Amino acid sequence: MGDFNLALVIVAIVVCVIVFIFNVYLLVNYQHPDDKNQAYFPKFVVVFGLSVALISILMLPADVANRQACKHALYNGACNLTLPMKDLWLAIYIVDAVLVFFIIPFAMFYYEGDQDKGIGKRIKSALIWVVVMAIVCALLLGILYGLVGEVDFTVMHLSSNTASFPNSWDFSSSQPCIGNGARQCSAFTTSASSEKTWTMRTTFPEYVVALATIVGSVLFSIFGGVGIACLPLGLIFSFVRRPKAVITRSQYIKEATELGKKARELKKAADGLHQEERSGSKGRKWRKNVKAVEKELLQLEEDVKLLEEMYPQGEKAETAWALTVLGYLAKLVLGVLGLIVSVAWVVHIVIYLLIDPPLSPFLNEVFIKLDDVWGLLGTAAFAFFCFYLLLAVIAGAMMLGLRLVFITIHPMKWGATLMNSFLFNVGLILLCSISVIQFCSTAFAYYARATAAQEIFGHTLQSLRGIKYLYKYNVFQIAFIALAGLTFVYYAAFGWRRKKPSGRFQLSS
Repeated sequence: MGDFNLALVIVAIVVCVIVFIFNVYLLVNYQHPDDKNQAYFPKFVVVFGLSVALISILMLPADVANRQACKHALYNGACNLTLPMKDLWLAIYIVDAVLVFFIIPFAMFYYEGDQDKGIGKRIKSALIWVVVMAIVCALLLGILYGLVGEVDFTVMHLSSNTASFPNSWDFSSSQPCIGNGARQCSAFTTSASSEKTWTMRTTFPEYVVALATIVGSVLFSIFGGVGIACLPLGLIFSFVRRPKAVITRSQYIKEATELGKKARELKKAADGLHQEERSGSKGRKWRKNVKAVEKELLQLEEDVKLLEEMYPQGEKAETAWALTVLGYLAKLVLGVLGLIVSVAWVVHIVIYLLIDPPLSPFLNEVFIKLDDVWGLLGTAAFAFFCFYLLLAVIAGAMMLGLRLVFITIHPMKWGATLMNSFLFNVGLILLCSISVIQFCSTAFAYYARATAAQEIFGHTLQSLRGIKYLYKYNVFQIAFIALAGLTFVYYAAFGWRRKKPSGRFQLSS
């Protein structure tokens, strides 16, 4: 098999096939009926982007397994017969960056282009936007790489005198070095003043990955910090706010009539905004009104779903109500389990990353003990904690998108997700997946030690000129914990309340 470990190659191929099939399944079941049998290029980008994101998350456990492949080797050079993980890391994150900054924006511009225009004009318009972005990104990357694309490693300059080759070797705790002098090596007794800075230029691919990681880390610390709390608490408080009983027919008719009025108001507002778009008047007021319509539409859909739950109809109405009750119980169970995982993450970050020296390896020791029970058990738990962080990022983005004006809402709904929402969320997942891997390689440095990921995301990234201080002073970890605490307080104070009807909807004049 050449220079590769056969077992790891087989597992990697099988996992890639499973990931691809899973992503195709998600696309088929989440896509909007309007996108069936069309928009094939955006669909290919969605499947490919999701596959890259999921494979990148799985590569860290694979990196750990790759390191362990030569752990008990019986011959020299066994570690050269494993997967070239550093090359694979750089390749997959260059692909990640190209998808996020070029391919996905092109697909979104093309998909959201005026449907009345021909395919050629839509492609031309999308290409113009992407070329402008490419020129700006290339200039920015080139200038930054030329000016500050260097790493500064802090090293200790060690030196000692030469000595004659001895006739016999007699080392002990009292005499660790050659000679009859001070019984200590000169290098061992060097002073702190010998500490120096060793500067070298990093490779351009590593620099691209580093900058993409910084952008992703900003989003990760915001969305991940909010999501680590709102993901489990949202499920728990959904159970708290659940409908307690089936309503009467008269109540159903009254509520349905009000929702019908709201739907007509939204349709009228959407038609007006569409006319403004066709006339070319797309200013700040127009974007603000579009955001308001999107928010009200999502709230209307939630109200319709809740009304259908409270008044199930048809021959199997009792079965539907029973399934509704079981669904809310499942949310409670998943919420409690998720809360345990979230608390474990927060505690681990505090005691292992923020406190110097760390109080305990905590989850690192858990994974190592699980590996002792069964070889892949610790790796599976490690992968689960990484995936949970990615789910937290998505949950945080959805929560903030419903509450902040400057964030566009792109909800993912079963059987009702348009391709632009798919593409936006895939871009967010790809961008944050780099930061999730970097964060996990730092948080689980003891478990993932001596891996290629730690070499890239640990030593190089945290020594990069101009960026290293963000990691030296734990800026992202502190922001993550602070936002998680604020979100927990928010849910404790307001999460149990039911949303009040927003009343008559009006556009901003």
